[in-house]
Amino acid sequence: MKKSAMMMMMMMMMMMMAVFGLTACGTKIPSPDSQVSLATSAISQAESFGAYESAPLELKAARDKLNQAKQAMRVDDNLTAQRLADEAIVDANLAQAKSRTAKSRKAVDELKASISTLQEEVDRKSVR
Repeated sequence: MKKSAMMMMMMMMMMMMAVFGLTACGTKIPSPDSQVSLATSAISQAESFGAYESAPLELKAARDKLNQAKQAMRVDDNLTAQRLADEAIVDANLAQAKSRTAKSRKAVDELKASISTLQEEVDRKSVR
């Protein structure tokens, strides 16, 4: 093939790639209603586990991101809304995990205290 024909083919390929690229950019992202719903549920679950006490910062971050996602949906910025809703889910799950951890630690501390009390009783009875 001649050099000019190769150049022409290269230019056409580059133009086709540019057209495909622009077409991809124009693709409409569907509204992330299900992600927003999941984020709302995740926040509710975190709240029911007591995240307002154990993980208030994470819970607030989840709520803030959910509100921002809803705001982005109102202006048809669905990609941003989807990202924020996903982040809200992650933050809510983290808040729930921290709440579960705090409850587990409390239960462990209570068990340790009970064991200590029982050990003291055993020690007192064995001294007699």
